[in-house]
Amino acid sequence: MARLARLPLVLAALACALLAAGCGAKEVEEETAQVADTEGIYLDIDELKYQVQISRYINPSDTEDRSYLVGLPEGTAPPGGDETWFGVFIRVQNQTDRAIAPANDFAIIDTQENVYRPIPLDTSVNPFAYKPDPIGPKSIIPTPDSVASEGTVQGSLLLFKVTTESLQNRPLEFRFRRGSGTTGVVDLDV
Repeated sequence: MARLARLPLVLAALACALLAAGCGAKEVEEETAQVADTEGIYLDIDELKYQVQISRYINPSDTEDRSYLVGLPEGTAPPGGDETWFGVFIRVQNQTDRAIAPANDFAIIDTQENVYRPIPLDTSVNPFAYKPDPIGPKSIIPTPDSVASEGTVQGSLLLFKVTTESLQNRPLEFRFRRGSGTTGVVDLDV
């Protein structure tokens, strides 16, 4: 009989514990992340949400990949024997009620502190190229219904030329920021 009398107390304590655990989980979801150990994680940087969709080698012999290389600056040499094209595809979301310019400073850095900057692609001819124009309120890049958004990757391209040696110096860090703002860091899945 005494056990039955304690049952409501035990159930009430369990309910409180579950409620408290749920509140704690919500707090974790609302925290601002600035570093991600892998691709696919959303980073909240200076009021925008960034997500590396995927990073990968770009093969100029592949039909799909050739379209990523359209709009290279005139005179850009193809990768040498110890280099390769490497793409980082990102999405950026503005959840505010005003336009905000996204990051425009990007680098890939290996464990030996070798730094690689993106090759500027002509955004007027390459529909996949990342374009750091201000993102409108409640909007996203790549723009919905665009080639980059509807493609298999669903991200805007930042193209790098990286040495094959650096690809072995992992993890590769993808760093980005806008102006003098906060730096976001993602470990790339190479």
